[in-house]
Amino acid sequence: MAGYNTHISFSSFLGVGVGAGAHFLLGFSPVQGVLAGILTGIGGMLPDLDSQSGKPVREISALTAAIAPFLMMRRLLLWGRDSDGAFLLAVVVYGLIRYGGASILGKLTVHRGMFHSIPAMIIAGELTFLGYIHTDIKVKFLMGASIALGFLSHLILDEIWAVQWNGIKVRFNKFSGSAMKMFGPQWGPNIFCYGLMFTLTWGIIVDGGLNNKQAAKQEKNMVREAKLIEESETRLADKRKVKNLQVFVNPKILKSSGSIEYEEGCLSVPGVYSLVSRKEHLIVSYQDAKGQTF
Repeated sequence: MAGYNTHISFSSFLGVGVGAGAHFLLGFSPVQGVLAGILTGIGGMLPDLDSQSGKPVREISALTAAIAPFLMMRRLLLWGRDSDGAFLLAVVVYGLIRYGGASILGKLTVHRGMFHSIPAMIIAGELTFLGYIHTDIKVKFLMGASIALGFLSHLILDEIWAVQWNGIKVRFNKFSGSAMKMFGPQWGPNIFCYGLMFTLTWGIIVDGGLNNKQAAKQEKNMVREAKLIEESETRLADKRKVKNLQVFVNPKILKSSGSIEYEEGCLSVPGVYSLVSRKEHLIVSYQDAKGQTF
């Protein structure tokens, strides 16, 4: 089978190609291209986490533990609510992967088991997709596909190195077919691996809005709400003869006077309007769309 250094070298060169292609051919930003290349290089080393030798496990688990919190930073900020909480979660993630993850893999896996398989490759890509938060689903797919591609390069190299040439004779060693496989010899790891893969797949469907019915419903609601907003803006502009609507973020009422009635509606109850009494004049402090305070 291919050596540890061979996998590192090959996946690193592959990462350079992936990063360049993502930027120059697919139109992703330079930073996104570099990140995709790095993930490709890391993916090329992940299958050796089930290695029985010490060096690959130590180096790969340390690298994975260091990269994972950065990859998940947006999600950690969301979970931690602020930078302090996110930092604490990052330390926890590092510790779990660096020490707990490596220890668990060492006890529950065997080299060339289901960790060396096509389902494991898919799981690695799915975990990356779900862990990386971005408003553009294409970027999430790029990151997930990059680490899966690096993972696949490792499996392919292992199968190539399983072929032994003796002149014109071809012989396959005992490791042949143990990397590019869909199932292992034991049912327990197979069930666990496929169960995790299908669970993550459903998570991607929900997280990425790939559920057609749900996506169609959300799109319909968004169109309806956009029309209601447009109608409300038009009605307000006609009634008050306002030419340019302004944005008031976090307004605080400092002083009010007078009263006026006009129709208002609710986005959740389309087509229903009623006269509402409001203050006619307000003095407020607020921020504009750029965050400047007035």
